[in-house]
Amino acid sequence: MIACLLPLSRTTHLMGRPAVVGGGSSELRREGTFVISTGSRRVVPGSSEAAFESHGESSSPITTSFSGQDIEPEPEAAAVVFGARIALARRYIAALASDGVVRGLIGPREAGRLWSRHVLNSAVVAELLTAAWTVIDVGSGAGLPGIPLAIARPDCQFVLVEPLERRVIFLREVVEALELVNCRVIRGRADQVIDECGAADVVTSRAVAPLERLASWSAPLLRVGGELLALKGSSAAAEMLRDGSAVASLGLIDLEVVSVGKDLVEPQTLVIRGRRVSTSGKAKGRKSVVGDDKRARPARRPRNM
Repeated sequence: MIACLLPLSRTTHLMGRPAVVGGGSSELRREGTFVISTGSRRVVPGSSEAAFESHGESSSPITTSFSGQDIEPEPEAAAVVFGARIALARRYIAALASDGVVRGLIGPREAGRLWSRHVLNSAVVAELLTAAWTVIDVGSGAGLPGIPLAIARPDCQFVLVEPLERRVIFLREVVEALELVNCRVIRGRADQVIDECGAADVVTSRAVAPLERLASWSAPLLRVGGELLALKGSSAAAEMLRDGSAVASLGLIDLEVVSVGKDLVEPQTLVIRGRRVSTSGKAKGRKSVVGDDKRARPARRPRNM
């Protein structure tokens, strides 16, 4: 069960009113907290559980505000990326805007760009995945990009790796509440979980570390032939050029910067992609390429799931 007790000044409002679950009934105030009674259960407004149940299986967007910060309206692209699983994405957004902020996993000012900057920015990477692949998300934090990808691609298996306990608790609660049967959470550093979840098809990450350090964590988790997919910002090309030699020494070659999410997110998501070809020693491969180089591997179109 996901719940947290919030002061009255920090309640979450759905559709412009305090969140009431399952029709709600009486209000109870106790020790400075605001609790909604729902029959035999009590759900605290602002908790992830309240957000999940308030959103439920809604087929339409819900306008939400948290601590005076309006949540970004749902973009039309969300339905394209998530398809029939859009309700899960909405519930995840609600969890980020409530418990994610309260627990310090998401900055309070991020509520106004949760869809575009965080969830869709992560989910469009789904077009680079192949069915039945196993994907490890290193340093998952609040679940980005792992949870949006697990929602968008139920045909793949995801492992969220995170060393900090408070983040792991949040991730496990979200995975359980959303019933993401294709996703599990492991607590630990990347170098501590190799025996438990190594030999993955893909290792992904988002804003975790500079490329050289990130590659040193990711390469041991990949099978030979597996791919690194590192979500980066505008510094992607510069990082690749700076760290390319060091990354090659780890057995990751064919580095390229791939843009994904055309016509879905603006700006497009930049991903540094590389392939593991050896377990040790310097590997040989073609030169790194950037952007639209003709030699870059083609990206797959997003699926509607």
